[in-house]
Amino acid sequence: MIRKESLQIIRDPSSIAIAFILPVVLLLLFAYGVSLDAKQVPVGFVIDSPDTHTQSLVSQFEHSDYFLPAHYINFQQAEKALNTRQISAIVWLKNNFTDQLLSGGNAPIELIVNGVDANQARITEGYIQSIWQIWLQSQAISQAHPVQIPVNLEYRIWFNSALNSRNYLVPGLIAVIMTLTGAMLTAMVVAREWERGTMEAILVTPIHLSEFILGKLIPYFVLGMGGMLLTVAMAYWVFNVPFRGSFWVLFLASALFMLTSLGMGLLISTITRSQFVAGEISILASFLPAFILSGFIFDINSMPIVIQWITHLVPARYFVAIIQSVFLAGNVWSVILINGAYLMLMSLIFFALIMKKSHKRLD
Repeated sequence: MIRKESLQIIRDPSSIAIAFILPVVLLLLFAYGVSLDAKQVPVGFVIDSPDTHTQSLVSQFEHSDYFLPAHYINFQQAEKALNTRQISAIVWLKNNFTDQLLSGGNAPIELIVNGVDANQARITEGYIQSIWQIWLQSQAISQAHPVQIPVNLEYRIWFNSALNSRNYLVPGLIAVIMTLTGAMLTAMVVAREWERGTMEAILVTPIHLSEFILGKLIPYFVLGMGGMLLTVAMAYWVFNVPFRGSFWVLFLASALFMLTSLGMGLLISTITRSQFVAGEISILASFLPAFILSGFIFDINSMPIVIQWITHLVPARYFVAIIQSVFLAGNVWSVILINGAYLMLMSLIFFALIMKKSHKRLD
């Protein structure tokens, strides 16, 4: 059975494409085309009374990698640009801005942010406020009047000090890719036997049911792990994602997750006898939950309580936690062991259901 399935993989280019070409395409697409970072945000500036102080403030934005300043003569022009989405925010320095600032009063400044994308709006607002505070401190120090701050905040960013969303997305994407390839590779193997009429010939052989399942499973496990090694190599050497944990811990966790994904796909293939139906179910039951409910992009803690409970049924949730920890934080055993135990439990459940649903008869 292992030799038969291996020959089938060699003769069917689609299996090799799913295991090796699809992961490369998805990695390139997400690593270069998808970013959660707010950089080069177009911001419009309206300055009613230009002077050296307002120019100093604007220069802070011009020397920042996060903003792309644009200047407008009046607020009406900036508002039109905001409505047409040429800019994402407006910083309006009103009349008497410098006089009010030097006199210690409330300097008239207005910030308008496009809130269509709420997450982008919050990030943009935070960046603008940060630059504003830095500029205030520099102005106070230049005038020999240090800013009196009651709390001295010293912050450090752990695990992803560069604040690069690619370092967060690529490890999670590996989990999504393994879910897609693992489930899709095996979702159609048994259904294909029924459609081609070869299942009857297999049923009359003396092969045991467990041998039949292992014969279907092992070649695709090797193929899926090969795709995993390719994606991990690309993450490290192509996209420069830091790897702070142990490779063997990652390999064992990936093998456990691949068994879970293959078990899910094989269960789908056992229940359905149509390759088309099996493929559709594998996408709905594995890929979409792994993409949306695994914490790959969307924070699980921000979801409604009911959805948070549903995420516990998604195997990718546990592997995303493991692989992001191994890549960015190292071997955090409190994360690896508990999530690995959940993956082992889910794989046992899938294979128990496969043994129950599989039988050597035609009905």
